[in-house]
Amino acid sequence: MHRGHDHDHDSGGGASHPAIAGVGHNQVNAPRPAQWQVLHGDPKPGGSEPCGTVTDLDLVEAAFVEGFLAASDPTSFLRLARVPFRVNALDGATLSLLRVEVDSVADVGTVTPHLGGDTFRYDPLPARMVSRRRRLRFIYFDGTRLRPLGLAEVMAFVPG
Repeated sequence: MHRGHDHDHDSGGGASHPAIAGVGHNQVNAPRPAQWQVLHGDPKPGGSEPCGTVTDLDLVEAAFVEGFLAASDPTSFLRLARVPFRVNALDGATLSLLRVEVDSVADVGTVTPHLGGDTFRYDPLPARMVSRRRRLRFIYFDGTRLRPLGLAEVMAFVPG
């Protein structure tokens, strides 16, 4: 018995080569969770998220991009996703949605500043270190200029 629960702490590594505990409590071969949707200790019952916030926004954005690109009717998809076509900004301007941009970005190199910061070192990344991602922007027009907004900014306009 250990702190109110009974289980075997021997992880199979033996005394001379003990195995390191993995994900969970002493679970060496347990599958790893991809990510947590709601943090432990959420104060609201049922693990609901507070109004106006989204857990794992990067995953929500990735799912949005995937659905938007596959949608046969992008306008209806935006309506289902509750993306406002016209909205009043905090500065009082009326914003009108013109387009949704999805960019494919790949980081293929890195720069490191030398001591003093006047020069830098450039290194191309090996294939296994290249990072790929998609960037989502909503382009609104305020009457005088274009305003690119991210998903979090657009979601802030939608009433909870």
